[in-house]
Amino acid sequence: MLAVSDTMPPTDDRLKPKAGNESYIALVWRRLRRSWTGMGGLVLVILLLLMSIFAEFIAPVDPKATDTGFSPPQVMSFHDKDGNFVFQPRVYALADSDQLDPVTFQPVVGPDYDHPNLLGFFVKGADYNLFGLIPGNRHLFGSVDGQPVHFLGTDKFGRDVLSRAVYGSRVSLMIALTVVFIVTVVGTTVGMVSGYFGGAFDTWVQRFVELVLAFPQLPLYLALTSLIPVTAPTNVFLAFVIIVMSALGWAQMSREVRGKTLALARIDYVKAAMAVGATDRRIILQHIFPNVMSHVIVTVTLAIPSVVLLESFLGFLGFAVKPPLISWGLMLQDTSTYSVIGSYPWILSPVAFVLITVFAFNALGDGLRDAVDPY
Repeated sequence: MLAVSDTMPPTDDRLKPKAGNESYIALVWRRLRRSWTGMGGLVLVILLLLMSIFAEFIAPVDPKATDTGFSPPQVMSFHDKDGNFVFQPRVYALADSDQLDPVTFQPVVGPDYDHPNLLGFFVKGADYNLFGLIPGNRHLFGSVDGQPVHFLGTDKFGRDVLSRAVYGSRVSLMIALTVVFIVTVVGTTVGMVSGYFGGAFDTWVQRFVELVLAFPQLPLYLALTSLIPVTAPTNVFLAFVIIVMSALGWAQMSREVRGKTLALARIDYVKAAMAVGATDRRIILQHIFPNVMSHVIVTVTLAIPSVVLLESFLGFLGFAVKPPLISWGLMLQDTSTYSVIGSYPWILSPVAFVLITVFAFNALGDGLRDAVDPY
């Protein structure tokens, strides 16, 4: 007689199903990779974070160094003075020529083709301390001979706009991430506790949340930030702004998480955990919290652009960041008059950084919104 194993055809181990199931994080990542907007937003967010972390290395010029005020942007060129193509890029500084303007009789300003500034990567420049600890003088890009290059021009004090925008990303993103972190922790905690316990406790908590939501936020921002004296230290002013933004921003997050918690508290596995005597802390942390995290993550990515826009607006009005700190909103104070914008439009460059940041986080949040429910 033949054994059963002898009559069965040989099997290939590669055709066997793999042991174990795909994790939820893997499912979300697989769905996110299919969204080109979500992946594009993720790449931009990573680049923005790297720019803010390594601002000293990426900025081509010392942001505090002064040069000619309102100097126009220097355009990169691949041609020499004779019009021949060259492989090494260069910029030509503006200089007075021998020709006179026939109307004003002033020297005509034009590119100085006789003294080009050659560009390169990992060039030597201004000294800095990376992370405040590591000394260095190498920059990602800039002039080979160490001369200042202004790719986005200079402001009224002759400071490089691009370098200040790179440094400004650090403060603007730090404010946004800190505020959103505080708002998320407070709003998620209050929302889950309020929705889980319900009853009179939930009623009183929601009345307080409605009171916070009823305040007109913009006038209250201006009123609270104006309470700080001008002579206050910069760190104190910055901490007060973060506290004010956080105190007025957690209520909406709390309301959304409460709605999710009310729905989850009626699910069978939560009722089963209550029936077997599980503590409230265990039910909230083990059963409710993991299920509201998908909504919280998406809300966080969509809340960061709002805080960035708010900081830029308050900084433009002079209520967010004070010198010597640099932020995108503070840089936009130079655009307060139409005459300046019309004559020197390059000082609007920080707006591009704000728009890119808002687009990046919104695109990432939109991709995560579709990916958090892979089924």
